[in-house]
Amino acid sequence: MTGKNSDKPVLLSGGNPQIAKGYGDGPVKAYIAAMPGWKSDVGRRLDALIEEIVPDVYKAVKWNSPLYGIEGGGWFLSYHCFAKYIKLSFFRGTSLDPVPPVASRTAETRYLHIHEGEALDEDLLAGWIRQASRLPGERM
Repeated sequence: MTGKNSDKPVLLSGGNPQIAKGYGDGPVKAYIAAMPGWKSDVGRRLDALIEEIVPDVYKAVKWNSPLYGIEGGGWFLSYHCFAKYIKLSFFRGTSLDPVPPVASRTAETRYLHIHEGEALDEDLLAGWIRQASRLPGERM
């Protein structure tokens, strides 16, 4: 969705882009382009890293968040913008080694919060992405 006088997507509370539900690379790229400030650069890097590690990754935007999965196998990862950070969600996070640091109300889900100015530990992220893509995905 766009604002009345703009072609840019509306930013919801916390600065999360409001992007129409859709499947494939297009909606995800639109979400990333609409991520505010420093978050867009991080979104581009996350997307590229996921594509490098999981070349056949299946993408979608649902609930104003990009989802990454294996077609027919469910979703393994998502992210969402908040005012001060990006929340990277691993739906089977308790099965990853090491376990991502932030707990969830959902038993198996774990999060990584990425804040402005923090260097991404790409080796750690790559390990988590690789492991997560091999686990049974979440059906949504």
